[in-house]
Amino acid sequence: MRPCKALTLVAVVTALTLGACGSTDPGNSDIKIVVTTSVLGDLVANVAGNEATVVVLMPLGADPHSFSPSSQQVAEMNDADLVVVNGLGLEEGFAAVLDGVVTDGGRVYEVGTTLDPIPFGFDEDDHEDDHDDDVAHEEGDHSLDPHVWMDPLRMAEAAASIAIELNEIEPGLGWTERASAYAAELEELHAEIEQDLSIVGPADRLLVTNHDSLGYFAERYDFEVVGTVIPGGSTLGDPSSEALASLVATMRELQVRVIFAETIQPSELADAVAAELGEEVAVVELFTGSLGEPGSGAENLIDMLRTNAGRIAQALGS
Repeated sequence: MRPCKALTLVAVVTALTLGACGSTDPGNSDIKIVVTTSVLGDLVANVAGNEATVVVLMPLGADPHSFSPSSQQVAEMNDADLVVVNGLGLEEGFAAVLDGVVTDGGRVYEVGTTLDPIPFGFDEDDHEDDHDDDVAHEEGDHSLDPHVWMDPLRMAEAAASIAIELNEIEPGLGWTERASAYAAELEELHAEIEQDLSIVGPADRLLVTNHDSLGYFAERYDFEVVGTVIPGGSTLGDPSSEALASLVATMRELQVRVIFAETIQPSELADAVAAELGEEVAVVELFTGSLGEPGSGAENLIDMLRTNAGRIAQALGS
């Protein structure tokens, strides 16, 4: 269990001075790290400790697929010693801005590309062809899945990679030690999640999600994503009536009784699919692209992953 939590996410582009538990010492605040998402902001904060100021661009509840930075936020990125992004196409509204930061000599670090990213595992056409996983994972058939933070062990690796990056900027400030301690917490969380999910039998480890955001979770914990409400790995897709009808048919065939919606997106489409299938189908909300508000149980990355796993276990477990 975590003894304390230093990171507090506030308004957009508010500088977060992060210290040891209970400390108000800003430490070496001359080092400025700008981070795109609240999830990565929490990870970076745990590695930075009180040795840097961390600025998180996206507010709580923001959808990283659709968020675009303001001119003030662009200035924050250009002024940073390090800009940390997820990459792999997640921050779709940041592409041109990040190119500009690099062109102007800024330092941008894409976490997702270092974490053995996987292809999107679910494709509607592939799934209709006898659930052919081999076809679904052929090289080049899918773009890479950016939702790496849904796997705690990959996030343990991410902490180490952030420490390496920070050591290149300013060595000897304890980055590696804090990253190792945080990685150990994530490894403990992984074991806890495995135990929590043990109540879900192999035949029930089928996921229908709002969009294809649980691929890393599914890979790590032996689940299968059998359908999505919004096609593809972005929340910006627009499902056709035929695609929704196909999802209803798939859920009926496989006797799936839960749709996992997201806090970053309205659940109207998921609710409509559930209504089509009948009252026995539940819509359960997960935290995917953003941490939660205070009191949500998802105020930091570890609690977010723990809460999601608990909700999945409760919804699917026997």
